[in-house]
Amino acid sequence: MLERRDRSGDRSPFAAAFLSFLFPGLGQAYAGLPLRALGFALLPVLGLALLAGAIASDQTRTTLIASLTSPTVLLVALGLNVALLFYRAVAVLDAYRAAAYVRETALHGNRLGPPRRRLRVLPLTGVAVLLAVTSAGHVAAARYNLLAYDLVTSIGAPTAGRTPRPTTAGPTRPGASPQSVAATPLPTSTPPPAWNGRELLNILLIGTDSRPALQGEYHTDTLILASIDPVSRQVAMLSLPRDTVNVPLPEAWPAASFYAGGTYPGKINSLWTTAIDSPNLFPGSDDERGYIALKGALGELYQLDIRYYMEVDFSGFRSVIDTLGGVMIDVQVPVTDDHYPSDDGRGALNLYIPAGIQHMNGAEALAYARARHSTSDFDRAERQQRVILSLREQTDIGSLLAPGRLDAVAGALKQAVRTDIPAELFPQLVALGQDVDFENIRKLVFTPPLYQTECVTCYSLTPNVETIREAVREAFAVDPEERATRERLAAEGAEIWVVNGSGAEGQASRLTTYLASHGLAAQVPNANGGRADRLNYEETEIRVYNGASARLPRTLRLLRETLGVRPERLQDEGINVDIVVITGSETPDLTPAPELTGPPG
Repeated sequence: MLERRDRSGDRSPFAAAFLSFLFPGLGQAYAGLPLRALGFALLPVLGLALLAGAIASDQTRTTLIASLTSPTVLLVALGLNVALLFYRAVAVLDAYRAAAYVRETALHGNRLGPPRRRLRVLPLTGVAVLLAVTSAGHVAAARYNLLAYDLVTSIGAPTAGRTPRPTTAGPTRPGASPQSVAATPLPTSTPPPAWNGRELLNILLIGTDSRPALQGEYHTDTLILASIDPVSRQVAMLSLPRDTVNVPLPEAWPAASFYAGGTYPGKINSLWTTAIDSPNLFPGSDDERGYIALKGALGELYQLDIRYYMEVDFSGFRSVIDTLGGVMIDVQVPVTDDHYPSDDGRGALNLYIPAGIQHMNGAEALAYARARHSTSDFDRAERQQRVILSLREQTDIGSLLAPGRLDAVAGALKQAVRTDIPAELFPQLVALGQDVDFENIRKLVFTPPLYQTECVTCYSLTPNVETIREAVREAFAVDPEERATRERLAAEGAEIWVVNGSGAEGQASRLTTYLASHGLAAQVPNANGGRADRLNYEETEIRVYNGASARLPRTLRLLRETLGVRPERLQDEGINVDIVVITGSETPDLTPAPELTGPPG
């Protein structure tokens, strides 16, 4: 039975409906029905209390926001949204009817029978408007909910648009004909078990170039393995140049027997296309075979279980950055490229990006990451890693889900990103990404001369497999700054001779070992038994020949700081190395620390 108040005849039913539109139960309280008001307000109050508790701390707030990347959570949220719409509509209608009943009862309470209710067109029209506004708000919320659901399920979908070209045979090798390769496709591979949240997580980041000029081929020009330790919260990023050849393949694959030495003879950026065209050599369906080949080959090279991949198309990459409003990048050294390819038919462009903090749009960030002329592969890979880290640091998941940006972000991401990470793992990975230590990230770039041997005439790099594997094993053990310094020194490619000028036995060899442990390609020459022109040198001498000092700033700084002498610049075309170090009686005895002995990694 409805409760009554003595002075309720002046309570407007529309006002009651409007108050319950603002918050369920307010209209019932306005009509003088406190118990009824409490019944309608109880569930919303409990819901708001739970929400307030969830966002009270950074950890729970991150967990809540991360959960919005789960398809299941998004569907549950959609159901709750529909239920809340129904609940609010009932609260509005009930407040109107209850207030009208109370008013009629107050005005005609002495009459026999129930009070008669007069039809009031204007108030009912107002209630209809309130219900329409309520529905519009929930429909808008449902739209963004479905948009987010479509996004998180689409980027993990099979790679639409990557249909392989029709082929009748696999690749050929010297002395082999197409008929020598079995024509039966390998069975589809079984997906690995989902990541359990405790093991080392390895995700292969793939940057692809699918410009029309490539005639249907997909060149995986960027290959960065992100290795995350969920226990220590450390991250390592391993970059393999696109021109790397002879990457080892898993022994169980027919391709390992087909190719000489069990290695893929082509450049690694062509493996995706080769695998797609060779179902008899590589496992997996047409949609997944190229990615399985890349994960398997790099996993074999690194001796790691690469569980997932994430592919970003270069053209979509531009759109994503533009949608996010650009990205701030700390450009360490100027980038120049006189032959940077344009995507609009203008031919080669002259690219120059000055050093310093730069705000870049999508095209500029892509150019910064891809420029390769006048820079080394090491610099290029380092720039690609810097763009990825800058995007991660400047992107907030909460801002991506904001209604004003979700439309554009979803469209850009759906075009740009593909992955085989199960969508239900997204919340766990988003939360992990908020906790890992990106300030002390381990960065490895496998470039010559330490990690690869370069063939200048054939524009290819052959990996020093054992050196790379050792570096990967120590990725979380060696100080990242020390490793980065060694790799930068190695990237300069200085050729150094160390000769004995004091006569002390083994002095030149010990100094060579020390310099090699810091990334320098130093050696004792065979000529004259590794001795200098005389054996009575007192001070160490550093001689730099034929203008090499201009391209070896880091190397010369290390030698100067280590040996305590200033380099001497000389011109002698008869000397075919960059630097000659002559030891003396005052040369310090520098023995490498045990953890740094040998080549880096």
